[in-house]
Amino acid sequence: MIERAERLAEALPEREIDALLVTNLVNVRYLTGYTGSNGIALVGREPGQRRFVTDFRYVTQAQEQVQGYEREVGETDLLDSVLPALPEGDVRLGFDDADVSVRAFDRLRTLLPERVELVPSSGLVEGLRLVKDADEVARIRAAAELADAALLTTLAGGLVSRTERDVAIALESELRRLGAERPSFDTIVAHGPHGALPHASPRDVEIAAGSLVTIDWGGVLDGYASDCTRTYAAGREPSERGREIYALVLQAQLAGLDAVRPGQTGKAADAAARALIDAAGHREHFGHGLGHGVGLEVHEAPRLSKASTSTLAAGQIVTVEPGVYLPGELGVRIEDLVVVTDDGYELLNGIPKDLTVV
Repeated sequence: MIERAERLAEALPEREIDALLVTNLVNVRYLTGYTGSNGIALVGREPGQRRFVTDFRYVTQAQEQVQGYEREVGETDLLDSVLPALPEGDVRLGFDDADVSVRAFDRLRTLLPERVELVPSSGLVEGLRLVKDADEVARIRAAAELADAALLTTLAGGLVSRTERDVAIALESELRRLGAERPSFDTIVAHGPHGALPHASPRDVEIAAGSLVTIDWGGVLDGYASDCTRTYAAGREPSERGREIYALVLQAQLAGLDAVRPGQTGKAADAAARALIDAAGHREHFGHGLGHGVGLEVHEAPRLSKASTSTLAAGQIVTVEPGVYLPGELGVRIEDLVVVTDDGYELLNGIPKDLTVV
């Protein structure tokens, strides 16, 4: 955590700020290791200018988790503690304008003297979070392996005649039984025409034999998320149409994976998969991006999409998840979680992708 604060401190001069006020709890956790629900961090250019503030409920937790920062107990409204933590003289104080509300900004402006200039500085910590260190990769790999195991156990009970909701509940329960803190997001289980909704909510509807069933799931372990999607045939082989669409999505997914490497743009990776789906006449049936970053949040930078401005780098972790969704008929999505390596990518999940009857 100290190394992360040092890297942040090195980035401050580029933004022409003397210190950064970190209020987003995900970013606070990344910088300090703190996992509570109320805390802020202040990181200045010098090692002695690092302060962490929480309220009395988390004093013991902060003592155990936060090292390399001067720890302070503040009021429930932690913004009252900002001024005493600042150096003397004129200060340009950065803040995350994507996280700080108008009310919080107005309060800061009231609390701070004129010598302190508030400077919008969003994205500084997120920029550090883009590339994962070895510990982060290991944690995400463990979360993905746990999620794989949870799904395989859930599928052992079959799919036909179980409701979408029952499967989703069983999967989330298994995630927790195996040690996940929580699901990464609300689990998606959708079969038949319902699978044509990319973010379908599981229903109390029994899964029909021969239908395609899309399952999108993940678990959070040690603070880090996983994300994966598989589409299965319930009970018996699907229709010829279903097999055709599955084969197309799998081909596109493999093309997307092959495009993942350092120096590749998110836009180009997306295009590699999208070109196959477009050529097959399904341009309008693939409306979301190819993928996104995963880490302390299940959706974070970089983005792989038509509008992406990201460039991939070794150490980034992204999903590759093309899909084809035919309204009123069926949907197929196949998603892997990968870490970008020096010469390509490495899969973090391991469940086979061949069309499988469950």
